[in-house]
Amino acid sequence: MSGHINVVRLLPWAGPEGKPCYLAGDGSGNYLSRLADNMEAVQLGLAAGLLKEARRILDGRSWTPGELHLLAVQLAEALTDVHRVAESRGARLPDPAWNDPDVIEDEDEDDPSRPVETSA
Repeated sequence: MSGHINVVRLLPWAGPEGKPCYLAGDGSGNYLSRLADNMEAVQLGLAAGLLKEARRILDGRSWTPGELHLLAVQLAEALTDVHRVAESRGARLPDPAWNDPDVIEDEDEDDPSRPVETSA
């Protein structure tokens, strides 16, 4: 199978016992990949809506302990989902050029955007 690239993707849902689920494939955008993309979009949208609601509740400064508890539970669930989406998307990004030693060696030393090395 020459030319076949195996991509492993963290899916936006947990499996039994809360364990992560992964999809192994060639990154071709199959049905399960599209389902995961849609689920990520829903999760991010729900998190954005919950964040807006949390700000409204907290700005009102008139909440009950039960409301705060429910808000904390919902925010923790949303943060778990958003963290999983970020981890999945980050793992699928190509390595940045600045992380490639060959690219760093070829850079112009007078480049003002390049970090300056100092000795202690």
